[in-house]
Amino acid sequence: DRCYSLNSSIKLKKVIMRFALLLFILVPIIEMTVLIQVGSKIGALATVGLVFLTAIVGVTLIRKQGLETSLKAQEKMRRGELPASEVAEGLMLIFAGLCLLIPGFVTDAIGALLLVPPLRKLFAAGLVLKFISSMMARGNQWRGGQGYASRQEGEIIEGEYANEDNDLIDKK
Repeated sequence: DRCYSLNSSIKLKKVIMRFALLLFILVPIIEMTVLIQVGSKIGALATVGLVFLTAIVGVTLIRKQGLETSLKAQEKMRRGELPASEVAEGLMLIFAGLCLLIPGFVTDAIGALLLVPPLRKLFAAGLVLKFISSMMARGNQWRGGQGYASRQEGEIIEGEYANEDNDLIDKK
């Protein structure tokens, strides 16, 4: 069981690396093609100006939305709730910022889509669900009849424990 999960993990990493390499090669080619086509229609200077304008507007919007998302996450933590969707939205804002800073119109379009709050919330919910389901699958995969209590590996360290009222960790 462990060998199978290790092999599948290695295969997954290889697939991800191949996909990343493919993106690393294809994205600049696509961006250059679109930039050349747009530059031939509206002119080189206007195209460069438009690329800078999208980067500036994008960074401004990301700062505003990032601050809002951060405040929502802090409020959830203050109420004792897990800010999973806010963390996912924050990651998407970082990705959107990266897309908007990469010169080109295709990545700008992807970044702009992630700046639309309803779309970002939809993608964030999907990301959170994917993360939770992968963690649950990984947990079931690890258990596989070999729980923590049944393992007899490692060194046993004996000690004493006392629950005291002046414990600083338990106080809020």
